[in-house]
Amino acid sequence: MAERRIGAVLCDLDGVLRIWADLADVDLAHGFAPGTVAAAAFRPERLLPAVTGRVSDEEWRAAVAEDLAAGCGSAERARAAVAGWGRQPFRVDAEVLALVAAVRRGGVPVVLVSNGTTALEADLAALGLDRAVDAVVNSARVGAAKPDPRIYLAAAERAGLPPHDCLFVDDTAGHLAAAAALGMSGHHHRGAAGLRAALGGHGLL
Repeated sequence: MAERRIGAVLCDLDGVLRIWADLADVDLAHGFAPGTVAAAAFRPERLLPAVTGRVSDEEWRAAVAEDLAAGCGSAERARAAVAGWGRQPFRVDAEVLALVAAVRRGGVPVVLVSNGTTALEADLAALGLDRAVDAVVNSARVGAAKPDPRIYLAAAERAGLPPHDCLFVDDTAGHLAAAAALGMSGHHHRGAAGLRAALGGHGLL
C-alpha cells in the first residue's frame, strides 16, 4: 500500500547529492596521518561556528590551518593541506539528481537543506545545483544547523508546508530523528535505489 502523499521533499546535500572522495587522501599527500585534517576541521568547536554563520568559510579554513600548524610545527605544510582539502575531489550522484528532477516534474518542490558554510551558495552555483532544486536552506544563513529544529522548520516554511507534509532525506540517522520529532516523514539515504523506492512509496514518482 502506498504511503500518504508528501507535499515537499527536503533533501540533504553532502552524502546524498554530492559525494566526496576520501579526505584521508589529502592527509597522506601532505604527510599527515589519515584523519588529521578531518579531526581538525570537523571537531565541534571549529565546525559549529562555520555552519551557523558565526565565522566565514575563509575564517574557518584559516583556523583549521592554524590548528594543523600547531600540531606539525609547519605553517606552510598546514596551509598546503588546507588548500588540498579545498580541492578534494567529489562527484554529483547523477541517479539522485535524476530522481530530484522527476519529483519536481511531478509538481512537488524539492528544498536542499545543508549544514553549509558561507561558501555554499557559490559552490552550488558552480555545480548548477542551485537550479536543480526549488530552494536552498543553508544553516550558515539560518544560524542553526541540523539537528537543531529551527533549520527543519525553516525548510518547511520555504516549501510552504507544515512539517508533517514533508519528506526529509538525509544520510545521518541523528538528523532524521530530529526531523521525525517534528512530525516529518524520513528516509535514511544509502543510495539511489533506496531513495527511488522511498519516493515511489510516497507516490512521488
